[in-house]
Amino acid sequence: MASDPTTLRLRVAEARELNPLVRLFRLRADDGAALPGFEAGAHIRVRVDLGNGQSDWRHYSLIDFAAGGQQAPAEYLIAVRKEAAGRGGSRFMHERLREGDTIEAEPPKNDFPLHAGAGRAVLLAGGIGITPLASMAAHRRARGLPVELHYAGRSRAQMAFLPELGELLGTDLLLHDDEAKGAPFDVGALLARCDPADQLYVCGPKPMLDAVLAQTQARGWNSDRVHFELFTAPVVEEGDHAFEVELAMSGQRFTVPADQSILDCLIEHGCDPMFDCKRGECGVCAVPVIDGEIDHRDYVLTAREKAAGNVIQICISRAKGQRLVLDL
Repeated sequence: MASDPTTLRLRVAEARELNPLVRLFRLRADDGAALPGFEAGAHIRVRVDLGNGQSDWRHYSLIDFAAGGQQAPAEYLIAVRKEAAGRGGSRFMHERLREGDTIEAEPPKNDFPLHAGAGRAVLLAGGIGITPLASMAAHRRARGLPVELHYAGRSRAQMAFLPELGELLGTDLLLHDDEAKGAPFDVGALLARCDPADQLYVCGPKPMLDAVLAQTQARGWNSDRVHFELFTAPVVEEGDHAFEVELAMSGQRFTVPADQSILDCLIEHGCDPMFDCKRGECGVCAVPVIDGEIDHRDYVLTAREKAAGNVIQICISRAKGQRLVLDL
């Protein structure tokens, strides 16, 4: 497949394991030119080969320990966690992509920017969610702004960039090792030590994000103080079942399996729906619903919008019943 003229052709200048689960990639323009700039929190979308002639796109945050963003960088740095139960993108990045190979990527986009404010930037990373937050920490530190980074992982052996983060942040880096502590990260304790002017940035797995959102809401935090990005692909939940989707405009009907999203089902059958994150965060894949009850799982719609039941984020939400009719 020919590359899109609006995308970047990147060569892998370096590929190495940081630990058994995380692999680092240093990417440079294939023609040696400077790359498009970015700010802390930005990501690139990389085309990955899933095998059997299929490809897809994956988001990877850009890492910059110098200042958390650059205007015309010579290279991009990303890190990829291997997901054994994933859809194949991380396996391609870990097992098949080598130094000297070229890949196609979209220019940087930032859906997770830092915000100005008088208080601290309190950063909470879970696992590979450290990647955008490392750049945010560097941005704040380079400008003399207060920042505190909480980094949680299953074990220290699985936590990437510890030496770099320690040198950057010193005592403003607080580590939580589930294995050593014998318990998951205590979100409540973190929130209790935050001042009213602090801004909270969270990137990590769904259970961590769900806990943060539930507890900040319970404490009466304004939603504009909590900024997040999810680093987990949708997973099959208990009780998930197959259901039928009907496209009202064409009359087409498809069965969505229990282990597939509506979005992926439509793509598989030759449809071309709009989408971006595939994690229920961006709202790009929103589709009006004409009939059927929605099992909302996104982080975009308000409680009132979900209760109205007339729009669905097809990348992650499902049907509670046996059928949905979409205005497509």
